[in-house]
Order: sequence, then C-alpha cells, then structure tokens
Amino acid sequence: MTDNIEVLYDKRIKEGKLTSDPAQRAVVHKLERLRSSLSQKDSVSLLGRFFQPKAEEGPLGLYLWGGVGRGKSMLMDLFYDSLTVPSRRVHFHAFMQEIHSEMAAARQRKVQDALAVVATEIASTVRVLCFDEMQITDITDAMIVGRLFEALFAAGIKIVTTSNRPPSDLYKDGLNRQLFLPFIALMEERLEVVELTSLKDYRQDRLKDTKTYFHPLSFDTRTQIQEIWRDLSNGQSEHLTLKVHGRTVEISAFSNGVAKASFSELCDRPLGAADYLALAQQIRVLVLTDVPQLSHERFNAAKRFVTLIDVIYEAKLCVIISAETVPQMLYIEGDGAFEFERTVSRLLEMQSTEWLNNFNAIKI
Repeated sequence: MTDNIEVLYDKRIKEGKLTSDPAQRAVVHKLERLRSSLSQKDSVSLLGRFFQPKAEEGPLGLYLWGGVGRGKSMLMDLFYDSLTVPSRRVHFHAFMQEIHSEMAAARQRKVQDALAVVATEIASTVRVLCFDEMQITDITDAMIVGRLFEALFAAGIKIVTTSNRPPSDLYKDGLNRQLFLPFIALMEERLEVVELTSLKDYRQDRLKDTKTYFHPLSFDTRTQIQEIWRDLSNGQSEHLTLKVHGRTVEISAFSNGVAKASFSELCDRPLGAADYLALAQQIRVLVLTDVPQLSHERFNAAKRFVTLIDVIYEAKLCVIISAETVPQMLYIEGDGAFEFERTVSRLLEMQSTEWLNNFNAIKI
C-alpha cells in the first residue's frame, strides 16, 4: 500500500532530499486529508457523479499558491505519487492545448457541445487532476475554462493546482475579464485556497557552477556555444519540421535529439505553447542563442520566452543558453515582469548540477 504523504515527506527529510519546513508541512497535512478522502473503488458511476454533485462534501481539491522556489510543485508531486486512484499530473499550458485540440476534433464530428463532450471524456478516465503552474493569459482559455471546471467539479473530479498568484489575480487586466470572474468565484468556492508562505527559495540551494548559461554576448561566448553545438551534433545538422495544428514550424538546426535556435527564431516569431510543446517532444537538448536583455517594448517576445522556458522545464530537458546578461536582468520592468520571476528561478535551477544529474540524455 502506498505511504501517506506525511510519511513520504518525512522519509525524504531523513534521506537528506528535503529540509523540514513548517509551511510545507502544513500543506502536506492538507494534501494527506484530501488523499485519504479518496477511495480506491469508485462506488458511484460516472453518470451518477454528474447528476449527484451534492454527494461531494467539503472542498474538491486544493489551490496552492506562493512565491517561486517554495516547493509548490514538489508538494503536488508528493501528493500525486501517493495516489492509488486514476489520476493525471500535467502542466496547465499543455492541458489547455489538449482541450482546444480535442474540442476541434469534436466539432469536426459535428458535436453540438464540444466542451461538454471533452469534459465527459476526461471525467471518465480520472478521479484526480494535478495542474502545475496555473496561469491564464490567453482569452480563448479564459472563455472556456469556467464551463470546463464546472463540469469537472460536477463529476466529482478532485483538483490540485499550483500557481504563483491567488485566484483573484488570475487573468489580471485581461480582455473582457468581467466574463472570467465567475471562474474565480468557482475556484474559491470548490477548492481550498492555500498560500505557501515559506520564506526560503529552495531552488537556490541546489545551484552549482555547472556551465550551461553563457553571458554576455561576445565573440568568446558565441565560440563556446558553437563548440558545444559542434560536439553534440558531431558536426552534422538538418532542419527539423514540426506539424502543429495544420501549420508547419521549421527549426533550422537539429541533430541527434539536439536543436539549436536563436531567441529571434523562437520568440520573435508568432509561436505559442503548442509549438514549444511540439518541439519539446522531439528533442532532449535545446541550445538557445543570443537571448537579449528585453524592454517593455518587447513584451510579446518576453511572454513567448516565458512560455518556452515553462515547456522546457516541465519536459525536464536540458537548455544551454547564450544571453546578453544574467537571468535576473533579462526582463526587469514592464507587463509580465512578475511572471518573469518564475522564469528566472527556473533558468537558475536548470543550471544546477542536480538538474543535469537527473537529465537522461546526452552528457555535455
């Protein structure tokens, strides 16, 4: 039988993998309470779960938010690893891309209410959904997420999600945000909203001097990046063609699971999460060159960079970067500067020895 979360947490502390943290332990207790409420046997049919939502008492999950590096994803993964019921853990970006794709497929089948069909299919396969990094910046996501989650909650699906912001700050200043407010109310009503208040950024403790980030942009750094690329590609390269929702995305340099692209190639073009997810599925290493220091005038490029790093991080890939300056100074003012703090934290973590030791790909 799977250990409960409190046992797993204490075990990792004994093994030296974690440091006991009172704020984390309080969340562990809440997650264990949620886990223990789940039975291995689903005694209620899917149809019954849709038409008897009142049978569910108490919160239908947990919304865990707080600063970067505090352990939100780690705690959610601990919860996910402890589950013995059908469940799924997915990055929120990837989940919403799937929803749009499945809705499009349902419309092609002439389904009248594509969203309802997709929600029913999800509810028939899982009891628990775990979402990492819930953030909503796209109006198409904002307009469907309310109905989607309402259907999932009605089916009794338990949801655990992490975010850097409280629910009230989701889709902040977004277009037609007033239409999004019912979703915020739904989240606050059906999920227990918990702030992880730990003052320590645990990602920083794991950082070592592993060289995967080169700055400033100069002849020397470009030469070093080129030498790494030559070594990883064995001097051979080809184009990588990605098919994304009927479109073609070309990556100019690819070899043996390694892609090389400039910041301009990936972030100045009108690409999005679906494109980056398609890229991540094809590679093990991304060599990203010539990342500039960004101003508020290049907000769109900065936003794409945030999405790209989110996808690379979630896929647990290796990224080697040449940039104009250190991660902390890449984007310090303008719209999205708050969200960029998470990107900085992830860029730092992906330079760590621990990240590279856990990276199952080509040794650098």
